[in-house]
This record gives sequence, structure tokens and C-alpha cells, in this order.
Amino acid sequence: MSILKRGLKGAPVKRLQEKLGVDADGAFGPGTEKALKEYQAANGLAADGIAGPDTFAKIGLPELILLRVGSRGDMVKSMQECLGIDADGHFGQGTKKSVEEFQAKSGVAVDGMAGPETLSKMLGLLAIFTPAVVEKAVVQADEEHFEGEALPEINGGDVVAAEADAPAEKSVWGRVTGWFS
Repeated sequence: MSILKRGLKGAPVKRLQEKLGVDADGAFGPGTEKALKEYQAANGLAADGIAGPDTFAKIGLPELILLRVGSRGDMVKSMQECLGIDADGHFGQGTKKSVEEFQAKSGVAVDGMAGPETLSKMLGLLAIFTPAVVEKAVVQADEEHFEGEALPEINGGDVVAAEADAPAEKSVWGRVTGWFS
């Protein structure tokens, strides 16, 4: 799943920090973690200090939502409902196959990951994933200085391996480092 947690650096971290009202330096440190836990606790989310799809949706950063194998939660369940498949809230291989089929029919890049562009094509999610959100998911001019590396495979909050299928370079998720440090 695509998450932000302590130790990561990049454009998505900077966006999260801006929403949390902390120093937006793009480095997820103890101050960001503390502010995130407080936000999560105050908003009915698991206060684990890890920002994932449900936190992004709640805090108003839908452009950071990237659902892929390993993702779980309400956003995954909503997507599964839109796809007309078993909506258990866990993004596994069956969900990936359904996403790929949907992407092929919808004329978007077939990668099995559901970011704002793919999600904006799903009727049940149009209110969240507007054209403006899709545009915000692209690296902005003030974010081009951030380095990037491939997304990791994650199990819970632990990095377990490098991810072969990374989102396109234009995606803000291509501007994250620190997964393996």
C-alpha cells in the first residue's frame, strides 16, 4: 500500500505536513508523526502515525490516494463496490485483476494500481476524485526538487521489498525517498 510514515521524505510528506499545520519541509519526523497521531485520534482513525488512504481521504488529500496490493480500509472497500466485486476492504490479487480490467476498459494506463486517475473513472467515486484532484496528483513545479525511488511492498507498516511496478514519474508518489533507509 502507499503510505507515509516516519523516516520518509518527499512531496507527499510535504503535502501532509501542510494539512497538519506543521513545518512543511518534506521530511516525516517526530513532529509530523505526533501531529498525525493527534489528527487521527481526533477524527476516528487508528492513531498509529501512519498515513494511508483512509487518512488521506479524511484530511482532504485525495490526490495522495494510491490503492494497490496490500492496501486496506474503507477506500479499498468503496473501490471494490464500484468494481462490483467482493467488498472486503483488502486489496489482493483478485482486486488487482479487476482494477486492470477496469483500467483497460476505461482507457487509462493498466498497472493494477488505483490512483486518482483510475478512481475518477468510477461512478461511485466521482464526487471525491474530480478533475482537479487528478491534476493535483501530478508533481507540482515546487515539488520537482524532491528525489524519488520505487514504491516498496509493505506489510502493515513494515517495508518488505522493492515494488517493481511504480506509478508513472509524473505522479507525486514518484517523489518519495527513505523507504529502505
